[in-house]
Amino acid sequence: MSSVKGYVLIITSIGKETDISNELKKIQGVREATPVYGEYDVVVVIEAQSLEELNKTISQIRRNPNIIRTVTLISM
Repeated sequence: MSSVKGYVLIITSIGKETDISNELKKIQGVREATPVYGEYDVVVVIEAQSLEELNKTISQIRRNPNIIRTVTLISM
């Protein structure tokens, strides 16, 4: 079975970029969580075995109260 890859672009509360990226790295399926400069504050790379598993990981990410907004891109 091939894996599904997704990217989550995150806008955080001011000054929380590093804390959030460190927390997100602990979530199963998160391969990378990197603070960045620009319109978004953190970029997350997710790998999952299915879209359902990918969705569960994204839902877990979005529960963080210091995340203001997310944009998810699913690789084809």
